[in-house]
Amino acid sequence: MKIPQALIDSLQNVKGFHEEAFIKIHEQSESPTSIRLNPFKPIQKWGISQENTTDEGVSQVPWCEKGRYLATRPKFTFDPLFHAGAYYVQEASSMFLETALKQTVDLTKDLKVLDLCAAPGGKSTLINSLLTPESLLISNEVIRSRANILADNLTRWGTMNTVVTNNDPKDFARLTGFFDVLVIDAPCSGSGLFRKDPEAINEWSLDNVTMCSLRQKRIIGDVWASLKEGGTLIYSTCSYSEAENEDIVKWICEEFGAKNLTLDIANFQINTDLENTKAQSSLRFYPDQIKGEGFFIAAFKKLNSEKETFIRSGKPIKNNSRRTEREIFRTWVNGIDNFTWFEKNDDYFLINPDHEHIIKLLQSNLYLRKAGIRMGKIAGKDLIPDHELALSLYLSENIARRELSREQAISYLRRDDFTLEQAQKGWSLMTYEDHGLGWAKILPNRINNYYPKELRILSRA
Repeated sequence: MKIPQALIDSLQNVKGFHEEAFIKIHEQSESPTSIRLNPFKPIQKWGISQENTTDEGVSQVPWCEKGRYLATRPKFTFDPLFHAGAYYVQEASSMFLETALKQTVDLTKDLKVLDLCAAPGGKSTLINSLLTPESLLISNEVIRSRANILADNLTRWGTMNTVVTNNDPKDFARLTGFFDVLVIDAPCSGSGLFRKDPEAINEWSLDNVTMCSLRQKRIIGDVWASLKEGGTLIYSTCSYSEAENEDIVKWICEEFGAKNLTLDIANFQINTDLENTKAQSSLRFYPDQIKGEGFFIAAFKKLNSEKETFIRSGKPIKNNSRRTEREIFRTWVNGIDNFTWFEKNDDYFLINPDHEHIIKLLQSNLYLRKAGIRMGKIAGKDLIPDHELALSLYLSENIARRELSREQAISYLRRDDFTLEQAQKGWSLMTYEDHGLGWAKILPNRINNYYPKELRILSRA
């Protein structure tokens, strides 16, 4: 791996950069494998004992409670627990977002959070793990195909308090003073991920760095009005270039009068780039100094005020068919009386009643790709359950379940034919280690596999 000389030259005066060690780690070391466990779907695998070791060589990511380093990289595609949403494969350095949020935001409060550049979903699932159930996470992705991947990953996480939008950042300016927290993991030149993606070296250039810097300023400028006074902005990139990092920090402080917040790293071996003359405080992660990839992160408090978008409060709107619908859903959803729902294009979506008016406001201003949990369609007096319901945390314990072996689970996830002895007829949740994978309908002479075709395992290796 040959690091571009222009990048090396540009980093000579950057604090924490050590050229020889930086080049050596890229030439001789592979990227470490790390995952983050889903706290809502606990598993025994990859846990950490009191001695902080396991017989599988698993170790803790220091700045993320559920983060784990793995000694070897398994074939995640062939692990049913991955498809069940029991964990997310995420680069370790980027998990520092957890510590940044814990240090700058009161996570015990009910918050409205926007993850602006959210696909494929690593940071969104992390944020969602930290929020109260009454909080609402809006995860946005401007590219439609990537928004679909984002929605799939949040579906696997299983929670109700998420919305996926597919909008340009400027569309959020309509929601003035709306969000308590903005997370912007900005599109960047990608130099911090050269070890994970060596092909990115061929796309890197100083011109691309300049272009990304201009795009980052536009994105922040477009969405700034949506952050309320006193709200928190977390800005990050996977770039080493000052133009995309420290220069953006300085620009945010000068352009918007924001307060740059210091992140405490006393317990971690992370370089800090602190220049009081520029009122800049930020963190740089170098792969030769920490167990992770290149990463940059900074936090801000908004000091100027915005006119807040009005959200109508009150009880959920009811209609004449709600009682009939509720009795149908009661079979499928735990605690249905605590929730509400809305219907769109014959699909029913389960949501927190406290979020109903917020979601209606979002619908009137944005394109929503996903909201709450899609339960399915009603046919007569029955529900045709959706895949989202199968992976959710709200499925009734009375629903028929069928525990699969690993071999059976892989066959199910491939949509291959497989057999089940003494299977109960009708809809049944296919599970692996008690975690839902999806639906199957058991008929007298066959099994209809309802695992989504677009999610099936294609590989045979």
